[in-house]
Amino acid sequence: MSKDIAILRDLAKQYSEISRKEIQEQRRMLWAAHNAFKEVRPPIYIHHAAWLLEAVGDQMQCEDPFYRRYEYFIRSAIFHDTLADDYIIEPWITQQAIYDTTGEDIWGLPVKRIHTEKKSVTKYIHPLKDPEDFHKMTVPDHRINWEKTNAAFDRLTDAIGDIVEVRLDTTPLLNGFFGDLSTVFGRLRGFEQMLWDMVDNPEWLHQVMAFMRDGVLRVQQQAEDAGHYTLLSSENQSMPYLEGLEPVNAHRRPVKRSEIWGFMAAQEFAGVSPQMHEEFLLQYQMPIMEKFGAIAYGCCEDYTYKIDMLRKIKNLRRIAVSPFANTEKCAEQIGRDYIVSWRPSPSAMVSSQFDPAYIKKHVTENIKIFQKYNCRFDICLKDIETIQNEPRRIVEFSRIVRELTETL
Repeated sequence: MSKDIAILRDLAKQYSEISRKEIQEQRRMLWAAHNAFKEVRPPIYIHHAAWLLEAVGDQMQCEDPFYRRYEYFIRSAIFHDTLADDYIIEPWITQQAIYDTTGEDIWGLPVKRIHTEKKSVTKYIHPLKDPEDFHKMTVPDHRINWEKTNAAFDRLTDAIGDIVEVRLDTTPLLNGFFGDLSTVFGRLRGFEQMLWDMVDNPEWLHQVMAFMRDGVLRVQQQAEDAGHYTLLSSENQSMPYLEGLEPVNAHRRPVKRSEIWGFMAAQEFAGVSPQMHEEFLLQYQMPIMEKFGAIAYGCCEDYTYKIDMLRKIKNLRRIAVSPFANTEKCAEQIGRDYIVSWRPSPSAMVSSQFDPAYIKKHVTENIKIFQKYNCRFDICLKDIETIQNEPRRIVEFSRIVRELTETL
């Protein structure tokens, strides 16, 4: 047995023990009831992100990149178990299917990236430079590289499969962010040019968006027909449990999209009017979203003036209220019709500064707003790029917020 595998096995034993704690099932029940509009304590979700490297990075020991990737995942989960949020540590570890392309390159025009001196900043070289380049785009297909996928799955299973279940996730590339049209088109075309297209070249833009909509639907249908959508494919930027939908589990039963959560965002359309957002994006997203059992919409973009537009999504259940939104105006419009996924600013909470008194004050003020409009809400701290190498910040934040939500 190699040193790396020995390290991974020891960690897997800790992970397995944590995943089988009774609290994990309590959290499943909490999220399922919450997403079903039941009266329960508002859940708290601290999203895995760049900050975790600051919490576990100096503990990393594996040398092989393959095993090191899973070491990082497991150590992150072990650390997350020390927090007071409602993140669920599941009794399985997932090996993602391997594709020969990415969600960006699958359209035939590879998106190139230039990494800047700042590790978290990436510059995109947009390949859809001229309208004529549209003819270079290819119709995408759902194709898994089974040789690489099976080799990786077997390698991980051989290492830790007798300790914790290893499951294969065959969710298609064009799903979630890569399937929301906005994310990939913004990288293909460029944000500024996309804005000009809405005014200078609207017919062309409609043509491209229709082409991409049909491509996403094609790939997703191919994946569904192949039995590659499973309960592991459910995605809603929180814990994807919901009464009425089969609970997420590692059993690789093929499912239809109508049996799981779907997620979509429109960050590149943040500064676009509701009318243009609907004309150039939402109407093309709708046929994709309607295939799913429930929809969570939004990430970091501001929907203060777009709630009425979002009401046209028939299976909408969760709306993101980002740090850039007017919380009270959003709460007033959403009321009890949907779940508010409230995202406080990570910079103000744990990144640029750390002030427990301010955290308590800010979170309390926003909770009162949600109570004023009788909203169902959860608290999601995400997009945390740094905790200034002080893991205690995350620990303390989760403790403070948990105390506040338990006194409601």
